[in-house]
Amino acid sequence: MMNSSDFRSFFRQVLQRIQGLGQRLWQRIPLMDRWLVAELVAPLLFGVAAFTAVTLSVGVVFELVRKVAEAGLPLDVALKVLLLKLPGFLVLSFPMATLMATLLAYSRLSGGSELTALRSIGVSTARFVLPALVLAGLMSGLTFVFNDAIVPPSNRAGYVTLQKALGRSIDSEKGENIIYPRYGKVAGAVDSEKERLVQLFYARNYFNGAMIDVTLLDFSRPNYRQMLKAKQARYDQKRGSWEFLDGSIITIAENSGMNTTADFLSYFYPLDGGPIDLADLPKDANNMTVAQAREGLRILDQAGDRKEARKLRVRIQEKFSFPAICLVFGLIGASLGARPNGRTSRSQGFGISVLLIFLYYLLAFVFSSLGVKGTLIPFVSAWSPVAIGLVGGLWLLRDASR
Repeated sequence: MMNSSDFRSFFRQVLQRIQGLGQRLWQRIPLMDRWLVAELVAPLLFGVAAFTAVTLSVGVVFELVRKVAEAGLPLDVALKVLLLKLPGFLVLSFPMATLMATLLAYSRLSGGSELTALRSIGVSTARFVLPALVLAGLMSGLTFVFNDAIVPPSNRAGYVTLQKALGRSIDSEKGENIIYPRYGKVAGAVDSEKERLVQLFYARNYFNGAMIDVTLLDFSRPNYRQMLKAKQARYDQKRGSWEFLDGSIITIAENSGMNTTADFLSYFYPLDGGPIDLADLPKDANNMTVAQAREGLRILDQAGDRKEARKLRVRIQEKFSFPAICLVFGLIGASLGARPNGRTSRSQGFGISVLLIFLYYLLAFVFSSLGVKGTLIPFVSAWSPVAIGLVGGLWLLRDASR
């Protein structure tokens, strides 16, 4: 059996082999590329730190300071919440830092005539911009991993930690204000071939497997409206229906104008388990993983809620297009910085980065709104800003190559 000293020796050998392999792989990279990557790393780290500090301060720090001062939030809890919220703001800073790093690094090299020297020996602009694009591609992959695997659970943990510290117990609560619409065709109706709302399920919250304070509106029969109210409702998996407890049913006959009311202790209603599936998902698509978003889309498609399903399709596409911003910004920043005789200071680079970021996100917001509205299909809505940014970056690269 391996003792502790043998284990440490084995672990040290493994680390040395990994380090040696990394060094050999690094040495295989052309010297020019290693030099350019080294020039990019420092401004990249500076950009990540700077943009994260700014966004984190505006988005979280001021609010936590207010809760510490006014609500008596313990300082250690505030720091824990801050750390849990950090990944979400790192994701926002990665694209911005990529733009700033490429712009500053290539601008400094251009101002110092290093890029001019490379051009004089026949190295094209596209070739010495390539390392920046590779680094931007790696940042895109890192952004996707953070956004899909780290940010959703981290944000949820931060929210739970904060609420518990403020005395709001939510350990077993799965959701609030559960609204589940179900669309379909109504047989016998005048427009029977047209899909419309047939059931609307609402619960104030979902607690310990039960829906609390439930209201169900039923429009599935022509000329009849039915409202079911109950204190609780639980889904019966075997029956495939909901058991409503301690409530009443109000039936309205539109033709006769007669209303009937009946109280009950237990009443079974045929409806699928969509409300539970919906309650288990985060309300904000930005806090969902790709798998959760696709599950939510399945639920909405099953319910027939086309408007919300279209919106979620746009958000799913944006989960893939958002990381590609790093590649777009890398191309734009390197192309701008590689212009002959160009030099940009850190303050200027920060200002230019903020301006370009604002313009890009404004464009992304416009296209996203068009996708949610249905004017554009989700794929075009999410990827059009990326395509426009790449075209603009290629034009700048061509201009810098002259």
